[in-house]
Amino acid sequence: MSAAPTGTVSRDGTVTLSGTYRCSSLSGPGPVFVSSTVGAGEMRRGIGGTVATCDGVEHTWVNQDKPVHGSLMAPGPAEVEATLVHLDTRSGLPMPSIIATDRHEIELRPARG
Repeated sequence: MSAAPTGTVSRDGTVTLSGTYRCSSLSGPGPVFVSSTVGAGEMRRGIGGTVATCDGVEHTWVNQDKPVHGSLMAPGPAEVEATLVHLDTRSGLPMPSIIATDRHEIELRPARG
């Protein structure tokens, strides 16, 4: 599980993050997601979610979202956290289980166009 060292932010505040992940088939039923957050200072924003394919092969993920409330992210240094989460449904209620996570500093760059 890794997040790329850079992300983008568009003029309207849409943030795009990406990276790679690898997971094997799981012992329990339920979907696996790549979730991501980005933050600068005290501000933290969830940035989308991607359904993961757990087949033992490395895959690329891209999450994109525009914060609805609060101030927008700006180009510059930020912290990203990407998490691979399994929602185990054996009990009937989805129980989240973290498979892997990556957290580090990135640079948000202005999106082209």
